[in-house]
Amino acid sequence: MNSEISILVVDDESMMRSLLKSILLREGYQVALAEDGHQALEMLEAGEFDLVLSDIKMPKMDGFELLKAVKSRDPHIGMIMMTGFGNSFTVKDALILGADEYITKPFKAHEIALVVERTRWRMENRVNNLHNANNS
Repeated sequence: MNSEISILVVDDESMMRSLLKSILLREGYQVALAEDGHQALEMLEAGEFDLVLSDIKMPKMDGFELLKAVKSRDPHIGMIMMTGFGNSFTVKDALILGADEYITKPFKAHEIALVVERTRWRMENRVNNLHNANNS
């Protein structure tokens, strides 16, 4: 059930944060917003999130730095990276650093929903694989 999934949206553009919140709420997710990587890390310390949806290009702390910090704290949190400057190097770097998915801007609402669902599926498979490995 989507209402059990908590997503932290991180983007320095308020209109993008609002748009993503609207899309994700409509899909039934719990959504919190952060305007930069530092605020996101504070929110992650204070609360529990299943997934982080973050822009890559942000002032102060970019999405790659946030990705590294999140994955070093909890490798099980799903990470989706967004970029308006999608090239194969950016995407490859994000995936190498531990991102589960990426999406390029501009995007359509159904594309965000699809990327979130794919990330949830990957996260569930990781947990199931760990559980199965521990029981073997």
